[in-house]
Amino acid sequence: MALSVEASELVEIFQWLTPEESARVMDSPGTAGRVEDEVADVLAYLLQFCQVLGIDAAAALAAKIERNEHRFPVPEESTPDSPIRHSPE
Repeated sequence: MALSVEASELVEIFQWLTPEESARVMDSPGTAGRVEDEVADVLAYLLQFCQVLGIDAAAALAAKIERNEHRFPVPEESTPDSPIRHSPE
């Protein structure tokens, strides 16, 4: 499926970068352009996929976020600055 190919091309840009290098990837105009192109490709195929299946992408995302908020509540000791990690599901 073309979506997985495009997602792989996006991930490939970051494959051998450290987390620090990944955080700075958009500082390089050439690399930033590649990232933007691949994000656009992934988004285009994903939206086309949703259209074919009759999925409202925005509604599906909102519903998933709501389910995750119930499945993975923010611990009470969390602050706005602390990282919040959710399951990749």
